[in-house]
Amino acid sequence: MHPLKDKKQGPQLAFLPFADVEPLAECLVAFANSSGGLVVFGLDSTGLLVDQVLPEDAESVLHQAISMCQPPVIGHWQDIPTAQGDLIGIRVNRSDDLHTLEDGRVLVRSGKQNRPLSGAEITELAATHTAGDYEEASVPGATVEDFDEAIIDEYLRKREERGAGQTVSRMELLFEIGAVTADGLPTVAGILLFGKNPQAYLPQSGALFVRFPNTEPRNEQGGAGYGRRDDIRGPLPRVVEKLWNTVWDEMRVGAVVKGLERTELQEYPSFAVREAIINAVCHRDYRTKGRRIEVRMYTDRLEVISPGGLPGYMTLENLIEEHYSRNPRIVSGLFQWGYIEELGLGIDLMYEEMAQAGHAPPKFKDTGYSFTVTLSNKQTNAKPPPAKWTNSMNERQARALAHVRENGSITNREYQTLCDGVSAETLRRDLSDLVTKGLLLKIGSKKGTYYILK
Repeated sequence: MHPLKDKKQGPQLAFLPFADVEPLAECLVAFANSSGGLVVFGLDSTGLLVDQVLPEDAESVLHQAISMCQPPVIGHWQDIPTAQGDLIGIRVNRSDDLHTLEDGRVLVRSGKQNRPLSGAEITELAATHTAGDYEEASVPGATVEDFDEAIIDEYLRKREERGAGQTVSRMELLFEIGAVTADGLPTVAGILLFGKNPQAYLPQSGALFVRFPNTEPRNEQGGAGYGRRDDIRGPLPRVVEKLWNTVWDEMRVGAVVKGLERTELQEYPSFAVREAIINAVCHRDYRTKGRRIEVRMYTDRLEVISPGGLPGYMTLENLIEEHYSRNPRIVSGLFQWGYIEELGLGIDLMYEEMAQAGHAPPKFKDTGYSFTVTLSNKQTNAKPPPAKWTNSMNERQARALAHVRENGSITNREYQTLCDGVSAETLRRDLSDLVTKGLLLKIGSKKGTYYILK
């Protein structure tokens, strides 16, 4: 009898009767993409001993199987003693990467099976493969000497101003907020928030600002080039500050004089710009190497591009209603720093700021590998809606108001065109809600109904 006799295959346990390359590679990828697990050689599907697999055969097969995984999956050798001799097990940890087989298949462990994913499921897995474990991981080669004590002091002051007092030692607090491991080693979150030079360990954690002199990524002569290019480095609080200051330097500021009062008009509402920058820094996928956050400024728009698609269950349709943090420790740190005013309200206020300034609503684009926020500097002459109207408004209603501002009115048919795929009844309730809130005025009846700003 052996200790696995009463165990059954499942989400974290697989039996292989023989040392075969492809079945092992499939298990390696499936476990790495899921919650990790153990592969045991020499057992049939019921857990009965079939044959003793020799160590040299298992080692050869393991090397071949690893070479079939992209990127390679690390399998750890594990001896499993039984009454009839030692069995050979291969322990696989959950990976922060998304692994495929050399033929392109992406597998996950589902029950006792290795299930291939469809294209849509692969995109979803890439988005939902949480980076929370990555935030907690120690940074190879880094020590607490890599922390900037002045930055930590600044954080503690900001934290105290927000009413979060310090009742433990500094090192204990750093552990509580996820900046160091239990062994006192800096984590990814710790280096990103407090490091003297985070880019020495995580070069992808910086940002790039580029100013183009027209509406395309070209120079004034039409060739490849730009008007200004700044590389932004430092811990994340400094990245936020430097990006904002750089955009502000390049932002056109006009003025309107009414009577004796002079009112400045910014090219973009300041809160909307800051929110786009902070969201990119907070929510980008820091596991994605080779690309930094990019802020591209054109003559007609501002683009903030963040590596990594929308995380978790977030979609373009539920950005306002739902909230999910890919990097919860980084988000918490920047919240305590004061860069995030209210957790979960940024997108709402971004819509409101753009509308109050007479701009079109912000546009969002998710490719699965990057997320882009685009702010337009085009302003309409229509009177903006009353202040503080988007706190209880969905994205569809924001589109409706933007359409009314630009075109003077909106019909039910036009609203259906703007919100393709949404039921007519849902859209009718949206417009009725805007009328109830005093934002729109309903004109006409039945098929002749249309809505204007009240």
